[in-house]
Amino acid sequence: MALANWRMAEDAIGRIQVEGNDRNEEVSLSGYAEGLHCVGLGTDAAVFVHDAVPDVAYKIYTDQALFKKERERDVYKRLEGIPYFPVFYGEGRNFLAIGYEPGPTLLDCLIQGIPVPPQVIQDVEEARRLARERGLNPRDIHLKNVIVQNGRAKVLDVSEYVMEGDDHRWDHLMWAYSIFYPSIEGKKIPVWLLDFIKRGYRKLDEANIDLEEFGQKISVLFSKFMKP
Repeated sequence: MALANWRMAEDAIGRIQVEGNDRNEEVSLSGYAEGLHCVGLGTDAAVFVHDAVPDVAYKIYTDQALFKKERERDVYKRLEGIPYFPVFYGEGRNFLAIGYEPGPTLLDCLIQGIPVPPQVIQDVEEARRLARERGLNPRDIHLKNVIVQNGRAKVLDVSEYVMEGDDHRWDHLMWAYSIFYPSIEGKKIPVWLLDFIKRGYRKLDEANIDLEEFGQKISVLFSKFMKP
């Protein structure tokens, strides 16, 4: 049904403007279309669903990021048939139509105290393996682009899979999952604490400390602020 009807929301999408900024912050939106609902914001695009075709997600890009739209479209086509990624339906001038994948992100799970079973981590690893078999380089996998659905994983935002290099983000998350997660599973982690950790992680190279030393600092934070 979605494959045949994804264009039903195209007129509504044309009434929405997605604007970027120079500070690498979330996009801003203007315009309105009845039945169209924003379900996610990023730095290059916003994601919408429409009441008429609830199984489809429409990722609308800023004009500055249209080259990423082309890149992500090509990646989704190469990932066709792999169940850990959304289905690709089609595209318009500034948007992609893909399968809508409901559920909390890994970040939502930490904030809301939703347990993340090992199967989710294993699914992402399998998704990466299968993507590599298609000649892709699965990278830029982080807390906001892994969805948890009934104890299984879906991986979103594949635009960087054609880029070279390994950003190690997922490897570091797996390390943190094995080291820290058993002691915080099911607990609600304050947003300010997660933001503090994220800022520290981004400055690892500048701070001239390694991941193990950074992990020790995080352990102190958790022991101080996550007491029963």
